[in-house]
Parts: sequence; C-alpha cells; structure tokens
Amino acid sequence: MKKETHIPQKFHAIADLHRSLGLSKPLHPLISLVDNTRISVEKDRLPEGFVFDFYKISYKQGQPGKIRYGQSYYDFDEGGLVFTAPNQVLAVTDDTEYKGYTLLIHPDFFRGYPLAKNIRNYGFFSYSANEALYLSERERKTVLEVFRHIEEELSHTIDEFSHEVLLSQIEVLLNYSNRFYKRQFLTQKVAHHDTLMQLEGLLDDYFNDTQALMKGLPTVQYLADQLHFSPRYLSDILRSITGQNTQQHIHEKVIEKAKEYLTTDNLTVAEVAYQLGFEHPQSFNKIFKKKTSLTPLAFKQSFHKN
Repeated sequence: MKKETHIPQKFHAIADLHRSLGLSKPLHPLISLVDNTRISVEKDRLPEGFVFDFYKISYKQGQPGKIRYGQSYYDFDEGGLVFTAPNQVLAVTDDTEYKGYTLLIHPDFFRGYPLAKNIRNYGFFSYSANEALYLSERERKTVLEVFRHIEEELSHTIDEFSHEVLLSQIEVLLNYSNRFYKRQFLTQKVAHHDTLMQLEGLLDDYFNDTQALMKGLPTVQYLADQLHFSPRYLSDILRSITGQNTQQHIHEKVIEKAKEYLTTDNLTVAEVAYQLGFEHPQSFNKIFKKKTSLTPLAFKQSFHKN
C-alpha cells in the first residue's frame, strides 16, 4: 500500500533511487539511464512524491489522444521529453508506468566543466510536466539515438575518455531539445497568439481594478497561474511572438496606463505611481525613465506646455 505521507521522499544519490525502485545498482554513481521498457516497478513501493538532488530527463512514448497544454489540447503520438531540475517536487501519477527512458544526472557530474554553469541557460528545466517537449517522428529518432549512445557508453568499462564522451552526449541532447522547443513554439504560434490576447486581457482587467492594484503590480507568477503555464514557459512563449518576456509586458502596460493618467488626469506623479500599484514613487520613476528616456514629471510637463 502506498505510503500515506504528504512529505516527498528525498533522494541524494542516484543509487538510493535505484535501490528504492528495486533496480540494479547504476553503472556509474553520477549518471544513470533507465530503459523503462525493460523493467517493471510496482506502484505500491513508490512514495507519494520525490525530490531529487539530481537532474531528470524522461522520454515518454507517445499515446494516442490529446494532451493538455496550457489552456489548449494538442495531439501527442510520437512521445515527448520532460525535464526536471534538482529540488523540484515530482508527484506520482496514475500513468507512472510509462514506457521510455529516464536519464538521471547528478550535478557533480558537470563539476569543473562549462556545462555546470551553462545548464542554467536551458530554461526547459523550469517548465511544468504539462509543458513537455512533444516530438515529431524525426525528432523522436534523433533523441532515441542519443539515448542509445549514452546507454552504450555506460555499458563499457569506465576509462579516461568516459566522462568527456558522456558529457558531449548530454550536451547534444540538451542542444537538440533547445532546437526542438523552438520548433514547438513556432508550430504552435496561432495558439500562442491566443495566449498573448488572454494576457493583454488579464493586464487590462488588473490595471482597471482598484482593489487588485492595492496589492501591488501584477507578478509574473500571478499571470502564469491565471493562464495555467509555468512562469518560465509563459515568458518563452511571449518571447517567441513579441521578443519580450512576461515582466517586460507588465512594464509595457505600466507605461501605457501611466501615460494615460499623466496626460488626462490632474494627478501628481506620486499619485499616478500609487494608482498603478507602486509602493514607492521612485520605483515608478525608474521604470518610466528607462522605457521612455523621460521622467514622469518631464513627460507630464511636455504634454501640458500649452
């Protein structure tokens, strides 16, 4: 029977996870590739949730039907990749027994190499599970080929070249994933334009709601929650369409509303700042000048010269 606990089980070492799942000892202490098509893990022995001290990249074979993706649904037949960074909580779901591959990599495996720092640039490690990378048939073959290379390398006796070879394969996988995500943003541009329109509507409603603005400016997290995306994924969607992330869209709306108040209402700059949800007028002044090259007061005076 599954453990009745709300505290996720933490795994510091990959070997500990293998042991918990009843798998054989990993071939390398800092990296492991599990072929889920060759094993069967009993759900009863799984905790309700996991927290790993290592990275997890999972390929899940496609299943006929549609997958929820933000507020929309998309066909999903060729399989997809899900990326998880250390210290993220993973919940066990009803479809835990998926078929595919799971690549586990401890951060110590990168230590002393450029990837230790560069891995932060791969934003998809901050995406939610429902924002997976859904692969075309050609992309699926490419990904599986990289997994096969990693599997083959791990099966060899470890030598002086093993580390560099495995690192290079991981980087290939990450770079292909980056490319395929860019393709995903492009092919779903129509749906993402709908997301942009919904975002604009949310911002309009927020800035027209006095009670909401009393809480301060809308946050990226608030907007992402309303649109059912993770903050990083929402920003990447918007950047693919407009070249601006979510925070920049918030600032654009701030400037738009500020100009409206400064030109049509008899409000002081401080009153405009408070009206827009700023706690300190100085913060408003800084954003306004950065975006317009003018202070709010200079803008107001230039508009009321005559």
